[in-house]
This record gives sequence, structure tokens and C-alpha cells, in this order.
Amino acid sequence: MDQMGTHYNTWIVLLSFALAVTAAYSALNLISQVTQSTGRIRRLWLMSAACVLGSGMWAMHFVGMMASHFPFEVSYRPGRAVLSLLIIMLSSLAALWIATVPRQRMRRLILSGGVLGTGISVMHYIGISSMEMEGTIQFEPFAQGISILIALLSSYIGIFLFHRFREQEYLDKRWKLGSAVFIGFAVTGMHYVSLRTSHIQYDSWLGTKPVVMETDVILLTGVSLVTLFMLVISGGAVLLDRHVLERMAYHDPLTELPNRHGLERYFKEEFFGVNSGAVFFVDLDRFKSINDTLGHDIGDLLLQEVADRLRTCVGSQGRVFRLGGDEFLIALPDSSIENAQTQAQHILQELKKSYSIEGNELYVTASVGISMSPAHGTDRSALMKAADTALYTSKDSGKNKFSVFDQEMNRYQLRRMSLEKDLRKALAQSEFMVVYQPKWDSLMNVTVGLEALLRWKHPEHGVISPAEFIPIAEETGLIVPITYWMLHDVCAQNMSWHKDQVANVPVSINMSARMFENGSLYEVVEEALTSSGLEPHFLELEITESIAMNNMEETVAQLSKLRDIGVRVSLDDFGTGFSSLGNLDEIPVNTLKIDQVFIRKSKMHSKKAIISNIIAIASNLNMEVVAEGVETPEQIELLQSLGCRVMQGFYYGRPMPVNELGQWFIENTATA
Repeated sequence: MDQMGTHYNTWIVLLSFALAVTAAYSALNLISQVTQSTGRIRRLWLMSAACVLGSGMWAMHFVGMMASHFPFEVSYRPGRAVLSLLIIMLSSLAALWIATVPRQRMRRLILSGGVLGTGISVMHYIGISSMEMEGTIQFEPFAQGISILIALLSSYIGIFLFHRFREQEYLDKRWKLGSAVFIGFAVTGMHYVSLRTSHIQYDSWLGTKPVVMETDVILLTGVSLVTLFMLVISGGAVLLDRHVLERMAYHDPLTELPNRHGLERYFKEEFFGVNSGAVFFVDLDRFKSINDTLGHDIGDLLLQEVADRLRTCVGSQGRVFRLGGDEFLIALPDSSIENAQTQAQHILQELKKSYSIEGNELYVTASVGISMSPAHGTDRSALMKAADTALYTSKDSGKNKFSVFDQEMNRYQLRRMSLEKDLRKALAQSEFMVVYQPKWDSLMNVTVGLEALLRWKHPEHGVISPAEFIPIAEETGLIVPITYWMLHDVCAQNMSWHKDQVANVPVSINMSARMFENGSLYEVVEEALTSSGLEPHFLELEITESIAMNNMEETVAQLSKLRDIGVRVSLDDFGTGFSSLGNLDEIPVNTLKIDQVFIRKSKMHSKKAIISNIIAIASNLNMEVVAEGVETPEQIELLQSLGCRVMQGFYYGRPMPVNELGQWFIENTATA
């Protein structure tokens, strides 16, 4: 009997240990991606890490066998060798899966270390059993128990350190290396302790041998292939990860266009040159309505189509980016202002062509803002700000247009931003006031109503025009609390006039589309009427045609509830909006208001015909008519001849604050 494994090749021993540590470190690099992934990607990272770790430890085992000098030739059974490889890969997969479960507890770490240590031990003994030689190996149970304990304890320490470096990123590499060293020690320590304490007994019996690998050259080739497999998986996964991460970091997943990070990199590395360049902000008009009516899936498909058209329009001249939502940016690094304007017009023409998506024929337009480098800025931030400012100008001037930045736009936007900031605190600081304009019955010569109009007395800028601050209030949603306040103030004031017997007429208030969005208009109006004690028929709500036609069914339902309790409804600016005459009879309206644009041009035969038709429509639908913007006796005479008697305009009275209106009532014997 002779002691087995007395002589070792030290360099091969060190190589086997380095191989095991490298495999463990590579596997931990891969497994660190698991916490950032879900579903199929998470399972792919786990399997990759398990393959690398398992094949590395398997390769270490057979390299370690070649480090020992045997007094006879050794061959290997390929079936058992492959079985040992599968076992260590499966145990590695199970151990890593347990170790990466969220909300880790100590018993899970112990279980993970136990699974890995057991897998190492089973792989070792099956690997030993795959050896075909002229003798038998005799194991000492106590020594083998120590080797198994080394595998279990080292595996647990390695798993524990892995858990620690996951939670302390600033020590990531240090903990990861420590974890890899202990996992490497688990397999090498177990291997060499087991073999060093084993003995071999020569067996002179030579029977029929099974199919074996005859030389160490074949074994070395197999080990080399497995090691190469390990490195290919590890390196390929890292390269793929870098590619995927870079793609995710710099590209928009929906349109596959570069995103904001890609934009920043592009401007830093490529955009600025010796020639002038152009930056376009492109924003789709009324895209939200498509999302709201057809759903976000259709909206996403539309954005993909828009992205494709923008790519086609720009071609090789520049780059298209998606900033988010329905906002895009186009960079033309070598462009004159004339070329930029031509390109913008081409983009607008292409985008407004019809889209066929999921059986829906859609139409969408865009607004474009343009800034030029270096005239409007020499860095990305300045150019984007200038283009954004020009975009707002395009939006405010009617949409489906492009605008080139200039300093007047900048001053306008700065004032707008300042007003928006001040508007947010104007209500709390009581800066709003209500003025009233009379509605006059030209035949009876009496006031038959008042229109309440909002005014903003800014502490620095004086009285701000409604045309300037109302759009800001609409866009920001501040119009809703402002209208709440106005309803209560107007109802209380009207009730005060009734009590003092100053006036006994209905007062109308303009409604914003925002008031209809959450379906609570009825409750808001009822609360204002109840708190003031005003009877419902003394309140009138004025809506525009666009409000009436937007989500018509819901709007009609809300207005009908108010009509049922006696609140009046009038359709303002009739003839200038988008309403269909076929739907007019379905809207619960008491009054049609003829827009002042027709009154001002009433000398024109065409405008006179429109006025006559509006009056006829109202008469046939049993609606009242009010003409706005009346300023001359000739206009009054024409309106009376056409059958309109109630008028509103500067001829009868300008919008007046409460303190002036009382005196006006007295002077005009305004009672009804």
C-alpha cells in the first residue's frame, strides 16, 4: 500500500486555485446583475453565472488531478466526468438562486452555502470515481469529513461575503474578491485535503476496461474547452450587458431614437463646429386628446410613426431625439437659417398627413421652435431654452407653425413666467376683482342681465388683461380655484343687490373647459347658490362652442342637471367655434350670444346674412339671442330690424366694478 498524491506540481496547484477564484469572481460579476433584472433576463443572468462558476470549479478539479504524480497511468470515464460537471452547475445554480432572493435571512445564506458545498463534494467524489487505474483508492472517513467540512464552511463564508458586498457598494470589489477567494478555497481545499489523506492499493487484476479517455492530453483538451466556455460566457455576457445598458441609457425604448442622455453626448461630441447649426423643438398639437379617446397603445403607435417620419425628413443632415411624451428635438449641425426654415416647413407638411393605425385614420399637427447656433447660444442648454421659447410662440399663435427665436420672444416668455409665478398666489392675496357689464333690452330700455368678468390687479404691473392671464390660468389649472371663488363672490353680490333692491337680474359667469373635467360642476354651483341664498334662475353659465363639443355627452349631462334646478346656460361667441348645427338642439342652452366679430363687420352683406341666420336659428329653437360688441346706433338699428333686442357693448355700458355699477343702475333706472 502506498500513499497517494505525495508529490504535486506546485505550479499546477496554484493554477488550479487561480482558475477556481477567477471563475468565482466572474460568476459574481454576472450575478450582480440579477438584482437589477426581472423575469427572463434575471433567469438568464443566473444561468450564465451558474455555468461559469460550475465549469470553473469542474475545470479546477481535473487540473488538480493533473497536479498529482501517480506511479501508474490514469484514464477517465467520460460519462462520469460529464455527470460531475452537470452536478456542480446545477448546485451552483441552486446556491446562487437562494443567495439572490430579496430580503435575505441568515438561514438562507447557510442553506445557500450548504448547497454549494455539497455540490462541490459530490462533484469531487464522482470525478474521483471517473478515474480508471490499476488500483483502488482507500478513503479515511475522518479526513474526508474534514475535507467536506472545508467545502461547506468556505462556501458559506463566500456566500456571506457576497451578500455583504451587495449591500455595501463602496466596498464592492474588495468584498467580491474575498467572496471569490473563499469559494475558490472551498473547492481546492476540499480537493487537495481529500486526495492528500487518501491511499491507493495496487490491484494486479486486469479485466475488461470500460470506454475511457486514454491520455492526459485528451483530459487537458476537455478542461481547456470547458475553461474557454467559461470565459466566453463571462466575457460575452459582460459585453452584451454593456451594449444593452448603453442602449437603454442612451436610447428611447419606444421609438428607438436617442434620448436626453444621447442628446447630451451628441452635443458634447459632435454638434458644435465651425459652421452655424439649428436646433428644432417639435411638439405634437392636441396629442393628449388622442391618448384620452383612443388609449395610450394607439398613442404609442402614433409616436412611433411620427418618429419614423422625422427620421425620414432629416435623413443624413442631422439627428432626431425624443425628449419624452410627444416632444422631439432635431439637431442640424450644419444649417443656415434659410435651410432650417425650409426643413421646418417640410416637417410640418409631412407630419400633418394622415396616419393609419389599428384601423383608425388619424391626423395630427405639430408646432416647431427653432434656435440657431451661435446666434442664440453656444451651448446645448442655451439653444434648447431658445428653441423651447420659440415653440411656445408657435403654440400661442395657433399651432401647426414654426417660429425662429428672437429677443422679443424671450421678453414675452420671461413676463409669462413671472405672471404664472404671481398668479399662483394672487387668489390668496385677494388680487382678483369682478367687474360687470350690462345686457340691455333695446326695446324696453331696461337691464335684463349682467356679465361678470374677471380682472387681476397686479401689485406691480397694475391691471393685467384677461387675454394675457386667463390662458396661463387655463394651462396651469389655476382657473378652477379662481372660478370657484368667482362663483361664490358673484352669487353673494347678486343676492346683496336683491336685498338692497338695486337690481333683480341674472348674472352670467364664463366657464372654463377645466370646470367640466372632474364632473363636479353641479356640486360646485349648488354650493355657491346655497351659501349665498341666491335662486338658481338668477345665475347663468356661459360656455363656448369648443367646450360644448368636447366630450359632448358628459358636458350635456352636467349642464342638464344644472338646467333642471333652474340655472341658465348661454352659448358664447356663437358662429366662431366648431359646433355642428346638427347637435345644437341637444345642448341644454337658453341663449345664443352673437360674437362681436360679426357685429363689427355688420355692414358687410355676408356678415349681415350670418347674423340673420343665427337669430332665425335661435327663434326656431326657442332660444334667446344676445348681440355682443354693440357700439353704434347703426348696429342697434340693424339688430332690431333683424329681430334681436338684447344687446351688450360699450354703447350701453363698459365693464364696471361694483361701486360704479350701483350708481349706473340708478342713472339708468335699471330695475327689472
